[in-house]
Amino acid sequence: MRIAAIALVACLPCLGQQLGLMENLAPNLPTPQLVVQKMLEAGHVKAGETVYDLGSGDGRILIAAVQQFGARGVGIEILRDMCEKSRQRIKELGLEDRITIVEGSALHADLRPADVVTMCLLTASNERLRPILEKALKPGSRVVSSEFPVKGWRPFAVAHVREGSMEHIIYVYSMGKTK
Repeated sequence: MRIAAIALVACLPCLGQQLGLMENLAPNLPTPQLVVQKMLEAGHVKAGETVYDLGSGDGRILIAAVQQFGARGVGIEILRDMCEKSRQRIKELGLEDRITIVEGSALHADLRPADVVTMCLLTASNERLRPILEKALKPGSRVVSSEFPVKGWRPFAVAHVREGSMEHIIYVYSMGKTK
């Protein structure tokens, strides 16, 4: 009995790390700047709207949304060092009053204020987020997914972006018109 208790306590840090990995929805791969631009254009981002970027990384999508489209931005990022890097870049650009970076999981974020949600996640991650997005987003909100579709939703637009030898696909959905 005592050995089992010691083994359980010894494994607790491992369990915590595994649960943390369950919250991580994609590898940290920066979205090419051309794809960022096309995502925001395809999502019809307008001045005054709020763009949420799930897995915001270095903040490049939010920075472009604010600088080029006049939007406000909220980034949800699970990696502390990426949050710190993006906050520093946002501060250097003087955009702290327009962009907020939240350290945490997209699976637990309050997405209700979003007019547009951008994401560059895996198909399985999109499936996990689908019911959260359906519940939180108001009709007319757009979801823009780079590379991977949201299974069970019908996009109202699909954009293809060629960058060098790579072709990127952008799926755009409108809440209330996903079926």
